[in-house]
Amino acid sequence: MTSEFYNNSIFWVEVGRIQPNPFQPRKEFDQDALQSLSESIRQYGILQPLVVTRKEIERPDGGITVEYELIAGERRLRASKMANVSQVPVLIRSSEDSDNVKLELAIIENLQREDLNPVDRALAFRQLVDNFKLKHSEIANKVGKSREYVSNSLRILALPDDMQKAVIGGVITEGHTRPLLMLSGREEQQVALFMEISERSLTVRETEKIARSIATDRARKQDLPTDMELLERALTEHLGTRVQIETRKNGGKVHIDFFVQNDIERLLNIVSSSESISSKSDAGIPSPLSKFVTNSQEEPVIEVEVVEEEDDDEDLYSLSNFAV
Repeated sequence: MTSEFYNNSIFWVEVGRIQPNPFQPRKEFDQDALQSLSESIRQYGILQPLVVTRKEIERPDGGITVEYELIAGERRLRASKMANVSQVPVLIRSSEDSDNVKLELAIIENLQREDLNPVDRALAFRQLVDNFKLKHSEIANKVGKSREYVSNSLRILALPDDMQKAVIGGVITEGHTRPLLMLSGREEQQVALFMEISERSLTVRETEKIARSIATDRARKQDLPTDMELLERALTEHLGTRVQIETRKNGGKVHIDFFVQNDIERLLNIVSSSESISSKSDAGIPSPLSKFVTNSQEEPVIEVEVVEEEDDDEDLYSLSNFAV
């Protein structure tokens, strides 16, 4: 009876006889990193053996052909081929392993390297769910993570393809996906936030605050008079940043978001240039915002509050916020 590994010995196997692991969770491989690993292998050899299973296949003529299926070491195998290495060191695992075990080993091997991108990790977890009917808690036990970690990883796959590609390419981080997912079902706002992250290099904390603001905006606007909602929209377009109006019995507040000092300077220039517009309006030339202004005889009391995106002690990654 074979042991888990054949005598715990290292064997040398021809590269061409090792078949890829059909359950390999990693789909993206950095070519520059592979080239660097290839150069290292060419100079120093492979320092860590690959893990394979051994299969004996009967040929039509009655002979036996031996093939090997890779379990762990995809990067090392690819780099070895690039380095034109003819043989690689392997540990041969018992061929009696099930597909579940092969996938589990492949995931664990990649997770231990801590460089499996979040989308590939999520796809691997989904394989375990769809193909092998494992529950999130069972997957969590196998990879040494919490159930919430598995569930939240899988949620990334609910994002549109272009956002998933942005995660793979490092344009946005895994942390950015959580606030984007808060806007699921609001495609226009989700895309707008995604573009803002990409173009303005927003931090996760900044993105989280914006997403929370958007998510609660609908409920707030139910109590906002129509004319104030139109004015809020006009101010947002005119100032080029997020503006929120809060109404009170007498007057209210206008919140203007900014992220860097240049935003304040830009807003000041806009306000300064608006003074000339205001004087023209007084002279009978209509202001761009005049159509939103009511003819009330009372002068409303409006407090303008410019809100900086500050750090706070709130844990943005609280499992209570993101678990499903």
